[in-house]
Amino acid sequence: MFKILISDKLGDDGVAVFEAAADAQVDIRTGLSEDELIDIIAPYDALVIRSGTQVTAKVLEAATNLQVVGRAGVGTDNVDVDHATRSGVIVMNTPGANTVATAELTFALLMSATRNIVAAHNSVSEGRWERSSFTGTELKGKTLGIVGFGRVGRAVAARAQAFDMTVLAYDPFVSERAALDSRVELVDLDELLAASDYVTLHTALSDDTANLINAERLGLMKPTAVLINAARGGLVDPEAVVAALDADQLRLAAIDVFVEEPPAEGHPFVNHPKVIHTPHLGASTSEAQRDVAIEIAEQVLEALRGTSIANSVNLAFSPGLDYDRVNPFISLASKIGLLQQAMADAKIETVELELYADDAEDLMRPVASGLLKGILESAAPDSVNFVNAPVMAQERGLKISRSVGLGKADYRNQITCRVGWDGGGRTVSGVVFSDDHPRIVQISNYRLEADPFGPVLLLLNDDVPGVIGTVGTVLGDFGINIGEWRLGRNVDRGEALSFINLDSVPPVDVLGAVKSLEHVNKAVVVEL
Repeated sequence: MFKILISDKLGDDGVAVFEAAADAQVDIRTGLSEDELIDIIAPYDALVIRSGTQVTAKVLEAATNLQVVGRAGVGTDNVDVDHATRSGVIVMNTPGANTVATAELTFALLMSATRNIVAAHNSVSEGRWERSSFTGTELKGKTLGIVGFGRVGRAVAARAQAFDMTVLAYDPFVSERAALDSRVELVDLDELLAASDYVTLHTALSDDTANLINAERLGLMKPTAVLINAARGGLVDPEAVVAALDADQLRLAAIDVFVEEPPAEGHPFVNHPKVIHTPHLGASTSEAQRDVAIEIAEQVLEALRGTSIANSVNLAFSPGLDYDRVNPFISLASKIGLLQQAMADAKIETVELELYADDAEDLMRPVASGLLKGILESAAPDSVNFVNAPVMAQERGLKISRSVGLGKADYRNQITCRVGWDGGGRTVSGVVFSDDHPRIVQISNYRLEADPFGPVLLLLNDDVPGVIGTVGTVLGDFGINIGEWRLGRNVDRGEALSFINLDSVPPVDVLGAVKSLEHVNKAVVVEL
């Protein structure tokens, strides 16, 4: 009999799934403090939460029988996922349950902006009848630009096409083929902003996308354009958006999400006459709440029973495989994927994986998931995991091939990944040595033995004297300490590759200073 604790309000349909299970006993205790949760958590096999419960390291240490934490929703920032992983606790979420709800809210905001619904409603409520003041526009023939073409972006595109809109999409991780299948045109971000009458954001928030819509990019947009954000508050710079609205460089903004929620008093969006704002209603439909509750209940029960594990954000191996054997391979594969994505000169279109190990057949599936997770992580840090990475890769049109030890490997326990893009490609190989410690042993034609941990600065430079000293001086001037410096050389091309482990992540201006150095041809930072 599995004991399940629900510590946040969950939809009745989800509770009913638990109550109908003959092998489960469910308790509902909401509003618990950390100490109260610690006092009662020990006997429970599963904990089901929303955003209210904080699953801290202390809670996990007290949860001696815990096997699963089920988050009804997407974000898991209220869970110490690293500690859960070390404790052998599966953390799972429900990333797809609110797709339709979010897409429909996006269109509600778009329609409200198009026909001046909010302002017209307020006018009538205040006793005025000003029909001529609220003349709108039609959607037919207009261009919608979708930034981020995952599940929600595609659902929005389908609805826009029903209104006879032209749809453009920007997503550096989606192939032309996948875009064509959805009948949209894939363009770069600047082109999308310049051509669109409406711009809607549906990308994940990461270091690369923070303040994606800033003053410079707002300057590319039509002064008649409408900006819609129902994704993450941090994707836009509020001050820049308000400045553009005040200067008539942007017609309207429709905002459902804020960096801090609720927004602080005096937030520039609140009560601005050209901003429509809602209190994070993207997933707030009865259907979405029902679906998320049912989905997490079914997932938790299946995980406890060992029949299926879906949407795990930390599962590093398939059920039945030995964790100690599999985890070093998955960890290395994920780091190889991160390196490939960071160094790619264009959008990755093909992925080839070769695995050399005595039990390669058993390892292949989880290793492939780890590799794809690394490649996709910067595009979807909140939703990609070892379980759904292959599906997300397929959705983005990646062509993937896998083989077991077909060629000659330099090492046992070797993972080799070749990626291709329009006009080029790169090979990265890594090895799990006998101490279960991974090493990167090849990048393109460069042979080295590098430790794939922490912040890493990757350099391609002309193989001439003085480069190492100059780069080291720049890093030292900015207070960035070097842990290790591994070097590979390509004598035929007169070029060298450096794999530099740093003690801290260098600020953007440091990377810019390195890139500007003579003889430095490429410089990227990746966190491993």
